[in-house]
Amino acid sequence: MSIDFEVKRTLHVSNQKAYESLLDLDAASHWMQGFVGIERLDMGPMKEGSEWKETRKMFGHKATEHFEVIELNEPEKIVLRCDGTKGTTGKGEYIFTYLITSTGEYSEITLKGEIKGLTGLTKLFGKLMAGSFKKACAKDLDALKGYLEK
Repeated sequence: MSIDFEVKRTLHVSNQKAYESLLDLDAASHWMQGFVGIERLDMGPMKEGSEWKETRKMFGHKATEHFEVIELNEPEKIVLRCDGTKGTTGKGEYIFTYLITSTGEYSEITLKGEIKGLTGLTKLFGKLMAGSFKKACAKDLDALKGYLEK
């Protein structure tokens, strides 16, 4: 059973700009909450199969997670997979699907999050975790919005 959540934000930028910004790991330090660093595990432009390790400070501790791009459909869709078994979390699979639609000068980003593969206590408290993930994702999208619209 998976746990799902959704966050939507409207940005005063084109959908192309929103798409490119979500994949611009070099600029993440300008807007990503708790940013410590990103280590690319491959070279060149972002593509399906691109991977990186992302480190953030969360709840007073550094946490590093392993991300992979599993689908790109420019400029409308980005799907990222975080393999919890390869990072600080130690378990679970986290899928982040960004859907980007355009209405003239504005774009709407809908982030659909899916948490799978939790066991034990994490499964029991999964709904609470989903709330924390949703809040963190909302803060990230708000920060991205602020960065792009300044």
